[in-house]
Amino acid sequence: MILAGDVGGTKVHLALYDFADGQLHPLRDKKFPAHQFSSLDEVVNRFLSGDDTAPAANREEILAACFGCPGPVRDGRLKLTNLPWTLDMRELSRSLAIKHVFLINDLEANGYGIPELAPNQIHSLHEGDAGAIGHRGLVSAGTGLGEALLIWDGKRHNPIPSEGGHCDFAARSNREIAMLEYLRSTLKGRVSFERVVSGLGIQNVYRFLRDVEKLDEPKWLCERMAAEDPNVVIGECAEDGSSSICFETMKVFASAYGAEAGNLALKALATGGIYLGGGIAPKRLKTMQNGFFMQAFLDKGRMSALLQSIPVRIILDETCALLGAAAYAEARAAEQNGISERAASLKPA
Repeated sequence: MILAGDVGGTKVHLALYDFADGQLHPLRDKKFPAHQFSSLDEVVNRFLSGDDTAPAANREEILAACFGCPGPVRDGRLKLTNLPWTLDMRELSRSLAIKHVFLINDLEANGYGIPELAPNQIHSLHEGDAGAIGHRGLVSAGTGLGEALLIWDGKRHNPIPSEGGHCDFAARSNREIAMLEYLRSTLKGRVSFERVVSGLGIQNVYRFLRDVEKLDEPKWLCERMAAEDPNVVIGECAEDGSSSICFETMKVFASAYGAEAGNLALKALATGGIYLGGGIAPKRLKTMQNGFFMQAFLDKGRMSALLQSIPVRIILDETCALLGAAAYAEARAAEQNGISERAASLKPA
């Protein structure tokens, strides 16, 4: 049995897996609001202790655990980007009484999860050259903006984590130049792509359009945003046509997202495709398909023909990072133990 975790800025998603005929098989999973806990240990112990819907897990049956986390992992240790937690895989191993515990970047976990997905768990936004083989890129807008390279070695794609979402935001139009100046003022300095292309970024864009461009913010919209998740409200009102400021917000967001995805495609020479992860793209397919994302993705001057050949795919399965963390944990534990749970589950020929 494998324990996997996807640790985000707003929630911690945990799951237990075993293997059936060489494929990961989910046993149970649960999401926890991160801000209600003081440490990852506390969340995991709550999950493993069970509740009214699931019995407690037998820790002796857990071969290994892996947690995909936002931020750079160094020597098995990291300080989370959007949570006040510091994690150490050795301390977690002792605290959780699990022999093999691994920490990897959350985008690295997503990268390992892509091969575990079924075809219907991926949506093709742009076909490009669907048969092309080569490096891939992964860009995930959620609470923050994560990026990773998926380097092709001739047999498989090896995820290489990065902190590319924290690179400087590049304004491409008069509107974006004005927005950059606005954000430089309100954020008191430097502006990264994450400040525009993320859940927090959506609200930054909205405030710019309201405060600088003076787009109308009706009373009913203010009331909804005060009572509900602002990002959900903005996205829904953009897609149902009920609010022009929300439509313009998601237009700016999608365009900036496309531009940065195109930047990563150029940097990685991602002929094997660009994958869009995170929680926003699969929930806002109408926005992603309205043309603004792809227009910006392809707008690379002399390199536009290259970008036209690169497939763009949206990961629909929110458990992709969990699958990747589980696959990573099993593979690394097998290297250390010499026994593979995945291989052992294969049916005899």
